[in-house]
Order: sequence, then C-alpha cells, then structure tokens
Amino acid sequence: MLNGSIWDKLLMFALPLALTGMLQQLFNAADVAVVGRYVGKNAMAAVGSNSPIIGLLVNGFVGIALGANVVMSMFSGQKNKSAVSKCVHTSILLAITGGIAVTVIGELIAPGVLRLMSVPDEIFPMALAYLRIYFLGMPVIFLYNFEAAVFRSQGDTKTPLFCLVVSGVINVILNLFFVRVVGMNADGVATATVLSNLISSALLFIALCRRKDMIKVYVRYIRIHSDMLKRIVSIGLPAGLQSMVFSLSNMCVQSAVNSLGSDVMAASSAAFNIEILVYYLVNAFGQACTTFVGQNYGAAKLSRCRRITCISLALDIGITAALSAVMLLLGKPLLSIFNSDSAIISIGFVRLGFILTAEVVNAVMEIMSGSMRGYGYSLVPAVTTFAGVCGIRIGWVYSIFRSSHTFSTLMMVYPVSWVATAAALILAYLIFMRNMSKKTCP
Repeated sequence: MLNGSIWDKLLMFALPLALTGMLQQLFNAADVAVVGRYVGKNAMAAVGSNSPIIGLLVNGFVGIALGANVVMSMFSGQKNKSAVSKCVHTSILLAITGGIAVTVIGELIAPGVLRLMSVPDEIFPMALAYLRIYFLGMPVIFLYNFEAAVFRSQGDTKTPLFCLVVSGVINVILNLFFVRVVGMNADGVATATVLSNLISSALLFIALCRRKDMIKVYVRYIRIHSDMLKRIVSIGLPAGLQSMVFSLSNMCVQSAVNSLGSDVMAASSAAFNIEILVYYLVNAFGQACTTFVGQNYGAAKLSRCRRITCISLALDIGITAALSAVMLLLGKPLLSIFNSDSAIISIGFVRLGFILTAEVVNAVMEIMSGSMRGYGYSLVPAVTTFAGVCGIRIGWVYSIFRSSHTFSTLMMVYPVSWVATAAALILAYLIFMRNMSKKTCP
C-alpha cells in the first residue's frame, strides 16, 4: 500500500471486498427467494420488512469495525506491532460484548419497532419471529465483521471472502432444509442465517489464531485496552453513525413502503436485494480508500494519500456506472427469480430505475467520506450525511410523499438526497484538505 502503483492495488483490494459483500447479500437474498418461491409473498414481505432494522444495527457496528481498520492501518504504516496487537485483541472483545448487548436490547424492542414501521397484521407474526431469531445471532455477526476488518487492515480481503463462501453455501442448504423439509417459513431462513454466520466467524477466528504476524490472536490476551478502545470509537463511532443514518432514513422509507401494501413490500424487497449488489461495489472502493489513506497517512505520505483519493474516485465511478447499466438491463429477469408475479416485477423495476441510475452519485459520497475517515476524521462526513440523507428523506416522506402517495414519488427521494449530500461532501473534503495541507502527518 505504501509504494509503487496505486490503481492496480486498489482493484486487488476492493474487488474481493466487493465480492464478499455481494456474496453476503446473495446469501441473504436466498432467504427472500426461498420463502418467496416456497412459502408465498407474505413471507417474502415479512423477511424484507426487517432489512432496514437489521441494517441499522449491523451497519452501526460495521462502522465501528471500520474505525478499528483505520487504527490498525495507521499503526501498520508506522510498523508499530505492539499497538496493532492491542487493537486486534480489543476489537475481538468489543465485537462480542457489543453483539450481546444488541441481542438483549433487540429482543426487548422488536415488537414495538415493527409496530412503529407499520408492518401489516397478516405479516407481523412472521416478521417478528424472523427478527427475534436474527437478533440471537448478533454476537457472531459482529464478530465476523470485526475479524474481517482486522484482515483488511493488512490488505487481505481474500481470507474473509473464502470464509464467507463456505458459510454462504451452508446458508443456502440450510434455507432449503428448514423451509422445504422441516416446513418452517421466515423463522427457518433466519435460523439458517444465524448458523451460517456462526460458521464464518469461527473460521476467521481460527485463521487469526494461526497467523504468524502482528494480527495473530492469543485467546489469553483478549481484553479491552482503554487507549485502543478510545481510538477505535473516536473514528468508528462517527462512521457507524453515518451508516446508521442511512438505515434510519431507510426505516422511514420502509415504513412508507409498508403503507402501500404487501405487493409493494414484496417488490421493494426483491429490488433491494438486486440494487444492494451495486452498493457493495461502491462501498468496497470507499473502504479501500480508507485503508490505503490510513496506512499512507500513518507513514507520513500525504501526497500519495491525495492520489489514492483521486484514483479511488475514478475507479469507483467508472465500474459502478458499468455494473448499474448491466443490472438495469437484466432487472426484470432478476426480479422474476424472487417472484414470478408480473405486478411485483413491474413495481420492483420502478425502484431499480430510480436507484441504479443515480448510484454513481453514491460513489462520490463513499470516496469523499472514506478518504476523510482514512485521515482519522469521521465526524465531518457523519454530520454531513446525517443532514443530507436523513434530513431530506424524512422530510420527503412526511411532505412530498404525503401529498403524492405513489411508489414513484417515494423512490425519487433516493437520487435527490444523494445529489444534495454528495455536493456537501465534496465541499467538506476540499475545505478539509486545505486545512490538512497546513498540518504535519503523525
């Protein structure tokens, strides 16, 4: 990361990371596809209605895991092996304890949250069962994401990918077993998801224990180091809050989707599982930018940090535009995988049209935010995203959508909020870099 060409190394880092996210989502999409095909559209809607809630909690801790990534990247750039090791062991325990806390809180608030999101009565029991089972798996889900962040801080995106492939295949097999053989519905695919995440986190933990370098895990050394926790949280918490902003606003949008009926809920759920594949590519380059900038900033190579940001932006925009075009061309056949109902396919394609045509704007947001996080500054992009994304989407739902109660009107909020937030983040980045040029690297 510290020497030589940049673009090819960014690709080597980002593409396996993007593939990891895509595969993770494909395995999650298998939940929707299995219940949509073998149980019905109500079960499909029940699973889909939980996506914003789960995303809210998981994305928050993924953001904190990104903070651990940045800290380890900076210390790796400085060749500080002791600090990296302390950060690794702190991250492991933070993931487990955080996951347990979210499980307890989630089980208590699950019914109230689903009611708040206006989940229809005919779907509510299945949605609640799915959510409660999913909450039980939070400790291992968080652990996997923190472990993956440890590997990525060293430029290794292939090991998390391998573990995900193994657990994902098991997830699909268990989905079919619980639904087709045992006769379960949404609760069956939730159980399969928890078990597969347990496997992936266990595989990564074993791999960390077998390492021979500075990220090797020693079980007896797993504890919270207060200085490392402070560093991780100071960078990761704003990043986590930024991710949670998207989920909070999506919960608001999902509540509006729920008000349009089960057909729209099922169609939106299917479209989400397609469009999110492109987002994982967008996000992968953002994380690559964060990691590369973090290591080079730690090594006091500020001019290289600037080049990394520019190259990351160009790669992200170009590849995202190409993949979005492919997804739009294949949109209707892909939607039919989830449900063959022509009405659901048509509604789902409306969502794909609004989101995929504007996904390149999202790429700009990710790179601007990712670059600033790499320098150790997460608060500015978090606040900017909160105001731009959350503010606009919530305001839109309670004003524009209320006066024009259609799915198209609701979906228009995505490109509008992205354009406004991207413009604000570009301005914030330019101001930040002007101030950064007056400072010295750590």
